[in-house]
Amino acid sequence: MATYITSDCINCGACEPECPNDAISEGDEIYVIDPELCTECVGFHDHEACQAVCPVECCLPDPKHVEVEAALIERALSLHPDDEELKKRAGVNDYPSRFRK
Repeated sequence: MATYITSDCINCGACEPECPNDAISEGDEIYVIDPELCTECVGFHDHEACQAVCPVECCLPDPKHVEVEAALIERALSLHPDDEELKKRAGVNDYPSRFRK
């Protein structure tokens, strides 16, 4: 599932540079995550980077956008078509993912 940012966001911006997909942007009042760009960091980290740096823990799994690991790695590959290292790791099914902890 994509991650979303709750209304508890203090607009600090700590999460934005951590996203490997540029899915996080500043909204009108709080930061927001584009679910079409969010891969829950599958392929890049074994955790969701935005959650790890959020000082108020407002980056949460979005129950409205439930997705499986296979869909998330495919999205990561489509968002990063020139990332040869990601392609290699995905090809041998050996990439970071919160699903594999």
